[in-house]
Amino acid sequence: MSRFVRRLPVFVFALASLLTLLVPPGAAFALDRESCSMEILIDGTPLQEYAARGTSYVEALRGREYSVRLRNRTGERVAIALSVDGLNSIDARTTTASEARKWILEPYGTITLDGWQTSTSTARRFVFTTEDRSYGSWLGRTKNLGIVAAAVFRQKRSLPIPIQGEERRQDSGADSRRAPEPSAAPSTEQRKSFESLGYLAATGIGREVDHNVVQVAFDAEDAPSALLELRYEYRDTLVRLGVVPPDRPCDTPLSRRESARGFLEPGFAPDPYRQQRH
Repeated sequence: MSRFVRRLPVFVFALASLLTLLVPPGAAFALDRESCSMEILIDGTPLQEYAARGTSYVEALRGREYSVRLRNRTGERVAIALSVDGLNSIDARTTTASEARKWILEPYGTITLDGWQTSTSTARRFVFTTEDRSYGSWLGRTKNLGIVAAAVFRQKRSLPIPIQGEERRQDSGADSRRAPEPSAAPSTEQRKSFESLGYLAATGIGREVDHNVVQVAFDAEDAPSALLELRYEYRDTLVRLGVVPPDRPCDTPLSRRESARGFLEPGFAPDPYRQQRH
């Protein structure tokens, strides 16, 4: 079962649907770290990811519902704070990762989250839409639209009792954690251009689905061990950002019509009745 957490006293809500699953072949598209992987699914199929501009992108499909799949790659329980458009997937608050409520994954466990948790038994689907129709816009919080982020936290361990006369060694775990590299977001001029053309994607709050949760205890470390971020945009915006190449001329409806021809090769109209007699 899956779970999420608050600040101390830390509590976690466990989804009745949390399962330990084998990762399908599409998981090769997952954003992967040593401790966790994350991928965005449409109809159960992972979206292809594109590495560009110092971050990872996926192509948003207008009007389609999507899910976020998280996988714990370690042999320990972990807590994962998941935010969509800067809104926590459990309570829609905007906080630091350490203060956010978190989902709990069992060792080598996988959870698929379909939307924002709206009660102990229901959630509202994530759906690709435009900024003005987004959940963030409805809440009045539009600063972080277009990003899905997961912060992974390990469970605290009891400190060993030092032997008298021996100096306690400094824990090097915190030093080994790398701060996430800043991602290159579109410039202000680019975003204004995209906004005027209606190209920018955001996440709306969709239909209600069943999603039962229970509360469990989990004492998370103060800092995340890994941070995963995926940006999503519609294809036109990905092309303008240089993330994906432009469509070939024949791929657009207008170009297809402009290349249409009335005659391709000589001959006569096929006669279905004559063909049936043969």
